[in-house]
Amino acid sequence: MKEWHNWTGDQVCQPAAYERPHTRRELSEAIERAAAAGQRVKVHGAGHSFSEAALTDGMMIDLSGCTRLLGADAASGLVRVEGGITIRALNQELHRLGLAMANLGDIDAQTISGAISTATHGTGSRLQNIPAQLAALDLVTGTGETVSFSADDSDQTGFRAARVGLGALGAISAVTVRAVPAFTLHRVDEPLPLDQVLGDFDALADANDHFEFFVFPYTDQALTIRRNRTAAPLRPRSRLNVLINERLMQDKVGDLLFRLTARYRRLIPRLAKISARFLSEGDYVDHSFEIFSSQRTLRFTEMEWAVPRANGPEAVRRVLDWVASERYPVAFPLECRVVAADDALLSPSFERDAFYIAVHQYRGMEWRPYFEAVQSIMSEYGGRPHWGKRHMLTRDELASRYPGFDDFLAVRDRLDPGRVFANAYTERCLGA
Repeated sequence: MKEWHNWTGDQVCQPAAYERPHTRRELSEAIERAAAAGQRVKVHGAGHSFSEAALTDGMMIDLSGCTRLLGADAASGLVRVEGGITIRALNQELHRLGLAMANLGDIDAQTISGAISTATHGTGSRLQNIPAQLAALDLVTGTGETVSFSADDSDQTGFRAARVGLGALGAISAVTVRAVPAFTLHRVDEPLPLDQVLGDFDALADANDHFEFFVFPYTDQALTIRRNRTAAPLRPRSRLNVLINERLMQDKVGDLLFRLTARYRRLIPRLAKISARFLSEGDYVDHSFEIFSSQRTLRFTEMEWAVPRANGPEAVRRVLDWVASERYPVAFPLECRVVAADDALLSPSFERDAFYIAVHQYRGMEWRPYFEAVQSIMSEYGGRPHWGKRHMLTRDELASRYPGFDDFLAVRDRLDPGRVFANAYTERCLGA
């Protein structure tokens, strides 16, 4: 393989070797070969990370051949799958069993191992991220050995480290998810004044199973999205609605508008105000995994931060104020969600309820000044970066924000003392 790139196309590497194992034994053998040759190893998942986490000049491993259902117990909700299965495929397997994930993000193209490693999350004030829904996982270490961790093991430090491992501990060969009985969600999209959303955020977040909102810079309107469990009959989006709103407006018209603003940046504030006026209402009922997921084809790069929940509304205001004061050319909205605390050592929501703020920039447009300003603002609140998104923090800066950072490093020393799974990203974030 000459070149690998992520979904956006702005993270690129040229691995010396490329392997696509179909069994755990083949995975172990590939890692053993790399270690013997002095090559470092990275597993790339589905390429939906915007960070440098998957880049390598050594061996790159593709787990798309390892997607099998390994076992399921519908009564307990425990379902064991191989690490290369995508969330979309996992959702279908769970649905067939009468089960579902309790909470998911809005993209289902990632592999389960990639989503776990980067602490991918959905939204819900009483609900946790995807790694917190694991009951067990298996790692293939730098020696080719398989190590298992579970919620019932005595090695809870290892389990808490492996649940958000950044790909730095080993290759995830299998996971056991703790699913729940299948459920239906009622989704309501409603534009509201931004002042109202920020002022009433706690009430809105706590009154709904899943609450989030989007707000365009240069505007004072937000699109709120409420998702709640319901026993109502299915009332999914029509194919015409999907065709018009996603395929036509987003894929065709949206991409054209972003291309225009990339060339004529003075149009961005005007475009943002026009876009805010067209924020549409929506009201439909469907299977949970259908309501959670959305198709995004516009290419962009992204940064996302988890700040203490109480600081979220103020942090949003500060980002919007910075964009307006600098007249910065960004037409993508901020996306804001809330997630309950968990105990994975490098989870951005480690031991605190988190308000997540995501910022985006259209592919090919300048992003660094914007993202640096956002990082500076979020750092004032002790913000922690989403590991699958861009950030510029270093080891010492990260260590001060994660109480379990040293415990994680100790697990890393135990599982990968030879740093087989290191790259420039892990060296910046975790040290050599």
